[in-house]
Parts: sequence; structure tokens; C-alpha cells
Amino acid sequence: MSHYQYLRVLDTIAESGPNAQLSAHEIATCLSISNLDAPNKLDRMLQLLASYSVVTCTQEMRETKPVKVYGLTPVAKHFIKNEDGVSFCSMMDLHLDEVTIKSWLKLKDSVVEGGAPLNKVTGMEIHEYMASDHRFTGVFNKAMKDTSIILLKEILKDYDGFNNLKTLVDVGGGQGGNLYMIVSKYKNIKGINFDLPTVISRAPQLPGVEHVAGDMFCSVPQGDAIFLKNCYKALPDDGIVIIVEKIVPFLPDTGSLMKADTHIDALMLTLTHGGKERTEEEFLKLAIQSGFSGMRKKCFKCTFWVIEFYK
Repeated sequence: MSHYQYLRVLDTIAESGPNAQLSAHEIATCLSISNLDAPNKLDRMLQLLASYSVVTCTQEMRETKPVKVYGLTPVAKHFIKNEDGVSFCSMMDLHLDEVTIKSWLKLKDSVVEGGAPLNKVTGMEIHEYMASDHRFTGVFNKAMKDTSIILLKEILKDYDGFNNLKTLVDVGGGQGGNLYMIVSKYKNIKGINFDLPTVISRAPQLPGVEHVAGDMFCSVPQGDAIFLKNCYKALPDDGIVIIVEKIVPFLPDTGSLMKADTHIDALMLTLTHGGKERTEEEFLKLAIQSGFSGMRKKCFKCTFWVIEFYK
């Protein structure tokens, strides 16, 4: 999909109107591509998308000749930049990045010998490798950032768990974008963005957000709620841990949701040592073993659950 995004193929159809139907030749003309073979190549690329229901393909008469024309399906909107300038294309870029693909090819060695496939390729764990490869770090961070913006925007429409908070700590909050979206809506919240010093050193100043550098395995700043990560001691008695994660069933099925969940799990299997998607039973076990009384599922958005661990 990164090639379609780079060429702005789907964007060109979208910008031509809500019900636009364009031929490959018309798309090439809109894109000002001079290569005479471009319409033929675009036509074949669009046929591939049509087979996956990303675009429609119908026949129209143009100058007395039948021509294939392409329109957008509801699926296509996920690969066109929205009003925030993001789409799911960046996550696909991460899945198809050369580092990810090379790591995939080492999966069998990981099964036989142990360790993460990425480690077999680079000789480093993912946090070490990202510190040395700024290009891949950019691809990875953009995938996380864009996906988070799309997801959190949907969560903020329905989730009410931020209403009465005074302090919210986002552990592993990166550049602070998620936290800024939350405190922009809930003015009563003081946001603390907590991440590694190398990350915090590049974080922009954001109104309502305090950046704090540290290591979550040593200590975490105190707050009424911890967002995304689990830390029992930093919470007051009525505090909660807010987790946004996928919950996979114990037994896999063949539905679209299961396919999406297992793709992300496979990505973690490829790039990390120990990273995985969890079942509901595994989340409950994690909560109990961490000293919490239990967990509750609050809302479901974009294949993710908002989960609360409570004391």
C-alpha cells in the first residue's frame, strides 16, 4: 500500500468527488506522470486492489470504447489520510519494511535456536537497534503515532474513565501525542509523559503535558491513573491502570478481527523478545499477579479494548 500512497492513487480518486469513477489513464493524467506505460501499470495495480475490495472496478463507455474505471470502497478510507493527516498506511509500511521482512526470514531460526528474529538479523534487541537505525525508528514511530491518533480519537468519543482524574501518567508515552489529545479534552487533568531519556530529549513542548525521563522498570511518577502500562506502587488506593490493547480469544477463528489481531501478534513475534497479544484470562492473571483486585473491559474501538486494572 505504500506505493499507492506514494503515488497518491487513492487520494486522486477521493479528490475527484465522493462517487468518482476514474480510469487508469485519467489517474495517470491527474498525477502528471509522463511515462507512457504508466496507465497500463496503474491499471494492473488497481486490479489487484479491486480483487481485495479496496476499490471497485466497473466498465464504462469512453469515446465508443469500453474502459475499466475505478472507485473507492469503504475499505479505501483507511488508506487515505484523514483530517488529522494520518492513515493506516504507515502501519503497513512497518509490516513491509526491509528490516521486518529480513526478520521474518529468520523466524525458523528463532524457533529452533531461541531469541527474536530481529536479533538474528541485527545482533541487537529492538530498543538497541532503534537507537542505531534512525530510518527504521522513523518508520516504527510513525506507525505507532498514526495508529494511536486514529484509535484514541475514537476512544475519547465514548470512554468516560478520564472524567474525574487529576493526574494521568502515560508510561512509554513517546512524544506525548496521546496524552496531549486527552488533556486537550479534559482540562482538569495534569498530564505526565514518561519515557526513556533518549525519547524525552526529542519530545516537543505541549500545553498541559510535563515530560519526565526515566526507566519504568525502576520507578514511575505518581498519578491517579497510569495509561497503557502497569505499575501498582505509583497509584493511590482508588487509582487505576488504563490499558489499550487487543484481547485475543483462546481459540483462533477465521474472522477478520482475528486476522487483524494475529497479524499484530506476528509482528511482535518477529521484532521483539516476549512481546505478544493476550487473552482475557492472561490479562486477568497479569492484574492479579501485579497486586490488583481485578480488571474490567470498558469499551471496544478499532479492534482494541480499553481495559482497567483496579485495586
